Amino acid sequence: MFTKYTKIAFSGIFALNLFFANPVDAQKNKANQNNVDYTKYVNPLIGSAGHGHVFVGANVPFGAIQLGPVNIFEGWDWCSGYNYASNTVLGFTHTHLSGTGIGDLNDILLLPVSGKVPLFKGTKEDMVNGYGSYFSHENEVSKPGYYSVLLDKYKIKAELTASERVGFHKYTFNAANDNHVLLDLADGIGWDKPVKTFIKKINETTLAGYRFSAGWAADQRVYFTIEFSEPISNLALYDDKTAVNGNEGEGLKMKAVIDFATLKNKQVLVKVGISPVSYENASANIKAEIPNWDFDQTVKTAASKWNKELNKIQITGNDKTMKVFYTSLYHTMFAPSIFNDVNGDYRGTDKKVYEKANFTNYTTFSLWDTYRGLHPLYTITQPDKINDIVKSFLAIYQQQGRLPVWHLMGNETNTMNGNHSIAVIADAYLKGYRDYDVALAYEAMKKTAMQTRDGMDYVQKLEYIPADKMLETVGNALEYAIDDYCIAQVAKSLNKTEDYNYFIKRANLYKLYFDKETQFMRGKLTDGNWRTPFNPLSSAHRKDDYVEGNAWQYTWLVPQDPYGLIELFGSESKFLAKLDSLFLITDKVEGEEISPDISGLIGQYAQGNEPNHHIPYLYAFAGQPWKTAKLIREIDDKFYSTKPDGLCGNEDLGQMSAWYVLSSMGFYSVNPANGVYVLGSPFVNSAVIHHKAGISFSIKAIDNSATNIYIQKAEYNGKPYTKSYITQDMIVKGGELKLFMGSKPSATFGVKKSDRPL
Repeated sequence: MFTKYTKIAFSGIFALNLFFANPVDAQKNKANQNNVDYTKYVNPLIGSAGHGHVFVGANVPFGAIQLGPVNIFEGWDWCSGYNYASNTVLGFTHTHLSGTGIGDLNDILLLPVSGKVPLFKGTKEDMVNGYGSYFSHENEVSKPGYYSVLLDKYKIKAELTASERVGFHKYTFNAANDNHVLLDLADGIGWDKPVKTFIKKINETTLAGYRFSAGWAADQRVYFTIEFSEPISNLALYDDKTAVNGNEGEGLKMKAVIDFATLKNKQVLVKVGISPVSYENASANIKAEIPNWDFDQTVKTAASKWNKELNKIQITGNDKTMKVFYTSLYHTMFAPSIFNDVNGDYRGTDKKVYEKANFTNYTTFSLWDTYRGLHPLYTITQPDKINDIVKSFLAIYQQQGRLPVWHLMGNETNTMNGNHSIAVIADAYLKGYRDYDVALAYEAMKKTAMQTRDGMDYVQKLEYIPADKMLETVGNALEYAIDDYCIAQVAKSLNKTEDYNYFIKRANLYKLYFDKETQFMRGKLTDGNWRTPFNPLSSAHRKDDYVEGNAWQYTWLVPQDPYGLIELFGSESKFLAKLDSLFLITDKVEGEEISPDISGLIGQYAQGNEPNHHIPYLYAFAGQPWKTAKLIREIDDKFYSTKPDGLCGNEDLGQMSAWYVLSSMGFYSVNPANGVYVLGSPFVNSAVIHHKAGISFSIKAIDNSATNIYIQKAEYNGKPYTKSYITQDMIVKGGELKLFMGSKPSATFGVKKSDRPL
């Protein structure tokens, strides 16, 4: 399949070379790219309310440091440490998660304090006797690379910025005297609890230490060095509330109160370097990344790094589209995050230190979510990072014996289903990213697929997973089938015929779960009967055959083989009738509480949960792409906005936003690893994707508007283009796609079987 689409794309190469043959035009294009400030469209507070769970604070693209405020924890919607509904700040922490459904991190809390310094946190009801402060959103500023807030209780303005491994604080006090900085290593967020903490005074301006904790990441180790712009006049150490004598101390919940003899201009600057290896390396990170005390210049540098990344896709559109698009693109670059020091050192999953790695090691992989759209997006916009992501996977494989499932801070969390690092590697390999040990990569994919956990022992025997033996069997099996399809394609490319035949059979096991009578994917018992009672609306979280969903949603989880799924229904008309029903059925199970993960509903379709993201695009495979267009526009209108609750579900480290970035340009990666993008309906009027220097792919939506949502016809490099899809090669070779939009569905575009997606 991949070979077929590659041949199609090559037909336009000659025209593409002519398109970018003029070096003057290429230079002019590059200059234009560098001169546009797209950070002004980014509002980091979008997605910070409701279930969005996005990180709010200061960071740079893919940085290890995510420095931001932490509120009083009020439940699931505070998984990132911050929710727009709050008016409290307990302090500023240096690690966060963005958009996850589990809370962790929020390491190394600093808080500027005036007056008495309590050693315990304030509460929502009482911020007087504990540390922390109320604040107003009117006195809060958040933009790429910068965050500031006025702490009402202390009348202190806190400003934050960052580099890749260093957080930079600027505190402006209201009074000249009785000012302090509190350092608290005791608490993280959600599941995270300290195991061992340490603080040591290195010299009159420097502290160092570490925080080891257990939580979602079972054995997390963060080392730090803190440098102050002013000399420390007094250092008081505590283990929880017990005083510790001397200039260093180790305990379960170490804290420090730092005093200063004088503060120039009533200000103190603080640099915090972090490392997974040692506080000596953390110090070296500071020296390498922020050697001076120029806070304003660091803010400019951070903003420049963001703008460089945002300029990789240049769009035009209405005000809402511009803001949501660039905020979404911004959110796609929080993770994976860097997990080694400037000298290359990192701590592996086996807790050994690996020195001077010759690649950028990454962590924070929410693969159940991100393999669907985020990683395909990276193959377009982040070509310099793809090989290092694969190398990070292979290092993890060598250290833990299998590829990552959901990796966090050097820990395997085993969260969610499938083995989707396989899909990410396959996508990279099939798109030509191969600057890594390909033999090792294939070995890792195959060995990971041959595990026996979570029903994979049945899959290996080409059997269905019995629903009376374990839970989540349908969810597990359908995800495994996607990964097995991906391995099969790599095996085919490597001429491993026996492996291809085996894994393609496994990829087709999804068919064993389809009940032709009810037309749903269902759990099947050991005796061959379907599990009963059966209600396709039921979504009892972690207690049935599905994962954060129901039978209505999971029946369509076959992105690797939509045509095979159509065959299961018996005809295109039956497939379409059922697919239409998905977006119309609004019934619920009486007395059953719907999981908050199942959000952003149109009928039973849930935009807020990732296994649904490809479903609207399935209409194109049955020759009705106009239905995709109508749904995509409805999703944009209903579930993406410029407000703090502008995301309808967990961001999940970029996937919710990646769906928007791709879909707004008019296409989406239904199959996560075949290099084909199905056309939908562009929200933007134009988009230019700068893949590499001198290579750009342009999309123009002619007569695009809120009513002209249907593609009437298309042109590619000036010639008629009738396909309802584009390919990776078309994008990365450069060229121009014109989509002519109208207010009524086209009777011809994308209808013929020869024009439907591969």
